[in-house]
Order: sequence, then C-alpha cells, then structure tokens
Amino acid sequence: QVQLVESGGGLVQAGDSLRLSCETSGIAFVIFRMSWYRQAPGKERELVATISGDDDSIEYTDSVRGRFAIIRDNPKDTLYLQMDDLKPEDTAVYYCNGKKWDYDYWGSGTQVTVSS
Repeated sequence: QVQLVESGGGLVQAGDSLRLSCETSGIAFVIFRMSWYRQAPGKERELVATISGDDDSIEYTDSVRGRFAIIRDNPKDTLYLQMDDLKPEDTAVYYCNGKKWDYDYWGSGTQVTVSS
C-alpha cells in the first residue's frame, strides 16, 4: 500500500521558518521524482519545488527560490521542505507528490498559515 504522509505544518508569523516532512512507504522512493505543491484558498494547486529521482536536479517556483529548500533523504524514504523567511502569501495547504512513469501519488496535505 502506497502512503505519502505530510507533517510539520502550523501557524507561524511572517519571517519564521518551518520544515515540512513527507514520509513515504510502498514506493521505490529513490527513483521517483518528488515534489511539493501548494494550494491556497480560491487558487489552483501550484508546484513549489521538485527534485528528480534520476540526478537530484532541483527546480523552484520563482516566489520561493532562495527561501525554500527541497531535500530528499533516500535511506529514510522521506522528503522535506525547509521553508525560511515565510510570508503571508505562503499560506496554503502543502502537498507531497511522487511521480514515476504512470505512477502519480499524493499525500493528503498539511496546512501552513503565515500571519503578518
């Protein structure tokens, strides 16, 4: 059974940091492209950061580059998102995603709320 379980969200103030975790099971984590997405109220889900399973290449959306870091721990089958200098516009539900071939798995999300 495949599971992606996010944790680490919460209510913080602008300028604070949070570290999200995505613990996975049931997938060959090391070969999957792993990503963090987020969805704010009334907005479409957007890609925040992604890391390849082939060469660990990383991409970020422009609004988080320099503030967020995506990290994969292959021995632990766990993905992280280190979020620094959080802004109110980062408020959203954050989802973990794993893709490989036709396989596309999602977690249920963790809420991040940043107050000004």
